[in-house]
Amino acid sequence: MAEAFDVVVIGAGAAGLMCAITAGRRGRRVLVVEHANKPGKKILMSGGGRCNFTNTGTGPGNFLSANPHYCKSALARYTPADFIAMVERHGIAYHEKELGQLFCDESSKQVVRMLLDECEAAGVRIEIGCSVEDVRARSEGGFALRTTRGPFATTSLVVASGGLSIPSMGASGYGYQLARQFGHALLPTRAGLVPLTLSGTHSERLQDLSGVSLPVEASCNGASFRNFMLITHRGLSGPSILQVSSYWQPGDALRLDLLPTIDAEAHLREQRQARPAAELKTVLSELVPKRFAQRLCEAWLPNRPMRQYNERELRDIAAQLHHWPITASGTEGYRTAEVTLGGVDTRELSSSTMESRRVPGLYFIGEVVDVTGWLGGYNFQWAWASGHAAGEVA
Repeated sequence: MAEAFDVVVIGAGAAGLMCAITAGRRGRRVLVVEHANKPGKKILMSGGGRCNFTNTGTGPGNFLSANPHYCKSALARYTPADFIAMVERHGIAYHEKELGQLFCDESSKQVVRMLLDECEAAGVRIEIGCSVEDVRARSEGGFALRTTRGPFATTSLVVASGGLSIPSMGASGYGYQLARQFGHALLPTRAGLVPLTLSGTHSERLQDLSGVSLPVEASCNGASFRNFMLITHRGLSGPSILQVSSYWQPGDALRLDLLPTIDAEAHLREQRQARPAAELKTVLSELVPKRFAQRLCEAWLPNRPMRQYNERELRDIAAQLHHWPITASGTEGYRTAEVTLGGVDTRELSSSTMESRRVPGLYFIGEVVDVTGWLGGYNFQWAWASGHAAGEVA
């Protein structure tokens, strides 16, 4: 005989736990099943173990989706301030790092502990190490689940199983499989917020500069992000690259402004007048890391004393610095990606409740849905907001 619940949530990540808390507070009998060996694994490793749990500047413009309007309703009804209030109620100390990004002062374990305490207070049951083997819609309504912990029946089923990013954390495509099973369309998935790889000449020229970091503005397909870039053994990483990677696909042009806060042409002209004997690599090493300046002058720019450059040459050098030609060959893939782009098509989901328009009582929340945030706490805020929206009605 299957044990019966009002709500079963598949996945004990950020979205699933928030949904369970919200539904449990309404007096619903809630079960969360999680196939991994502990809840909130991605929460634990996020933000270098400090959990960048939200961003105070969160708005619909910080998300990628085939339907940019879809995320508006949920985000408006559960805001960063709402989550911060919960964090403060639990006495968790936090700080703003930059650009509205909030982190725990101590450890991301505190956020997981808070969510589990809230689940307990709301009477939510959590089964860890419990894999779902089969899901069927029942003729009388609701769903029957066969799991490694026995059979369960539920009126509402919430899919919060995440995406494909970081498989070492237990990520799987199970949510997409379930969506397909119930007739939902999926938008193509790919790795997002992920380092870019270089090959050929670019790789050869930069490989031994691994570890060098500098502020840049990275642009691709109309999106621009100003932050640090990090050169790695395999290519490029750092916040600006991770951000722009979500907008980049193979073959797309990638533009890097190596001096985003300086008018390079005017600066070079000034230096030519003030220090005519100084070499270009010396002048550039005062603006970017020395090793990087030297490599620019070995591989991309002609290195001479400043007085030997004419106006056109200075203009060309400045143009290269502001539009540094770099061609990415690919990404590091799901292994290191922070999120999965694409997923369950939002056209078949209610934007206010996250409920399927095809199957009554079936909900999709969090990363499994085609809504992907920028780097910096936005994906957590989408998890809290979409989980809350489903939890209010499931």
